[in-house]
Amino acid sequence: MHNASVAIIGASGYSGIEATRILAEHPRVELKLLASERWEGDSIQKRLGIGGPVGALQYAPVKGCEEAARHCDAVLLATPVDVSLQLVRLLSDSQESGDPSTPGSRALALRSGRAPLVIDLSGAFRLANAASYPAFYGFAHPHPELLAAAAYGLPELFRREIEGARLIANPGCYPTAAAIAIAPLLREGFLDDGSIVIDAASGTTGAGRKSSDEWIFSEVDEDFRAYKVLKHQHAPEIAQSLARCAGRPVPMTFTPHLLPIKRGILATVYARLKPGRDPAEAVTALKRFYRSEPFVTVLDSPDEVTLKGVVGTNRCAIGAAWDRTQLDPGRLVVISAIDNLVKGAAGQAVQNLNIAMGWPEAEGLSQLRGFYP
Repeated sequence: MHNASVAIIGASGYSGIEATRILAEHPRVELKLLASERWEGDSIQKRLGIGGPVGALQYAPVKGCEEAARHCDAVLLATPVDVSLQLVRLLSDSQESGDPSTPGSRALALRSGRAPLVIDLSGAFRLANAASYPAFYGFAHPHPELLAAAAYGLPELFRREIEGARLIANPGCYPTAAAIAIAPLLREGFLDDGSIVIDAASGTTGAGRKSSDEWIFSEVDEDFRAYKVLKHQHAPEIAQSLARCAGRPVPMTFTPHLLPIKRGILATVYARLKPGRDPAEAVTALKRFYRSEPFVTVLDSPDEVTLKGVVGTNRCAIGAAWDRTQLDPGRLVVISAIDNLVKGAAGQAVQNLNIAMGWPEAEGLSQLRGFYP
């Protein structure tokens, strides 16, 4: 069996490290290039303790690495938005793609398979509407033609567009937890047109490797707080997924919180059923929608959804309950939990790699196990 050559650029960040560990054990992958300015020249074995041929590899500099990455079958970008924007352009500029300055030429190269498959873990290509970038990301998108070429890589909801894609925008961690929880109910018309409220709490690795005061242990430990209230960059991404599933814009409010733990996201989604809809049928609909999904488990009660049950795996656990007290008739609450570094980042990227390459979707992911007990 021919193994696909894969590069990881930005390999010293939390998502890049997780992707390296997963792909080092993937039976269909040969890691060929790992790029990191932080760890340039060090071996993978020194930094991650991985042995064998992967452990012998040395981290290459990010600057100029696109030349070697172009010769790989797939490239994972675990890089900041500004770096991803530049690298996707460079990776899609090949001798066969024509003049890269011609509008649409890079998109054509990606669609036609003349460039490596690129899976971008940043937010650079997640939003279909370029007009959303200035308000939430602080820049005007320089390559709007590539937004139309990018597949949004949330397999449980948009698997068909991932199959055969050449540029995949890996979803954010919060949007993954929120959309999986509520999207099936929107698709099947269970919810009314009112606002959906999403409260979600993440471990500190969700912010990446930062050295500012607000992220140090003494500031985070024994605390719990909201942040980026009504201005988080994942809000339009969540709204986009919900609107696609509902077939209409969906009013929503999203509030992220910071947990004093390393990893994991617990999301609580509040919605209201349409008058006359049976809430028990809504829970049955969730189970029916996800019955064949390898990485989503619908539990009997939201009380059973825990971070310990999913951290370290590519799983998403969800559970739903409805108001039985008549204090808030028609109210439905759905809880979801994921590991922000696996299903919320690197694991989902590998899941997308498998789908785009035509491999079994759980390849390299089914052996992952939680850290508890």
